[in-house]
Amino acid sequence: MTTAATRESEKKQAGPRRMGMAQAIGDALDVALGLDDSVFQLGEDIQDPSGGGWGIHTGLSTKYGAARVRHTPISEQAIMGAAIGSAISGMRPVAEIMLMNFVHVCADQLINHAAKLRYMSGGRTPVPLTVRTTTGTGGGFGAQHSDMLEGPLVHAAGLKVVVPSNPADAKGLLLSAIFDDDPVVFVEMSGLYYSGKAEVPDGDHRVPLGKARVARAGADVTVLTYGRQVVDSLAVAERLAGEGVDVEVIDLRTLNPLDTDTVLGSVARTKRAVVVHEAVRRAGFGAELAATLHEELFGELAAPVRRVTAPDIPVPYAKTLEDAFLPGPARIEAAVRDVVGLGGK
Repeated sequence: MTTAATRESEKKQAGPRRMGMAQAIGDALDVALGLDDSVFQLGEDIQDPSGGGWGIHTGLSTKYGAARVRHTPISEQAIMGAAIGSAISGMRPVAEIMLMNFVHVCADQLINHAAKLRYMSGGRTPVPLTVRTTTGTGGGFGAQHSDMLEGPLVHAAGLKVVVPSNPADAKGLLLSAIFDDDPVVFVEMSGLYYSGKAEVPDGDHRVPLGKARVARAGADVTVLTYGRQVVDSLAVAERLAGEGVDVEVIDLRTLNPLDTDTVLGSVARTKRAVVVHEAVRRAGFGAELAATLHEELFGELAAPVRRVTAPDIPVPYAKTLEDAFLPGPARIEAAVRDVVGLGGK
């Protein structure tokens, strides 16, 4: 786990530093707090010594004080209400809703108020709110702690929705979210927190919202995905490259606003697409992507768009069942093989 001493020691090094996603998110929070006094954080148990459920906030309350890293009651409605109120009063709150399922508890405040206030005030009331939340799928947290609910959030007009897949993007996207004047829901996948380290730029590193990343260039088929499934899709692409299948992997990064230029440009070139996400299939964000591709590129597609998703059931608790629930490399590879006409193997 990252400690305050570790964070301070590593900051003295010049240039990029190697860190995991949890550490990169903590670094972004540290940078934001240092850049702007209007930035503050609030959430359950985020002050030292625990630094939050995942240790992401470790050292921040000691460094910046309890007024700017605020411990809250176990009440999502209290967290969201205080965050929205402070946002429309000129602050830049970063509210942590510990697990994504709990967004339901404060959905009225987020979807019916934060998302609409700027529109209803004719642009005079910005809501510079960032909501960080986590999904626990893959960690054995059970059905009530593991859902990916990005679809309903994208459906709520007025919210920006971000899902990073790697440490550098996590830091850069979070900093962009914090300093955006609209409410942003920043979805973190707990399975990526400590899954590996990568180089992360030091200091005020920002990745623009609404811009996808070509994670791997290819010519035969496009895989559109985000979060943990980017890692799985890249592994599949490398394996299929040995068989002569050139897979392009697009990391969407921001679901709303969606980078339709990159999405449509890629699929227009490859003529084939596979959409992958961890949420359940029915009414998932993949359906929106597939519909858009068929509407815009119907005459150019060489095959129907395929979706690889979780099944339409609650997330199982047993590890064997949870592993089967997740849309992992085997299912992604089978879909890619099918869409390029290779069949099973």
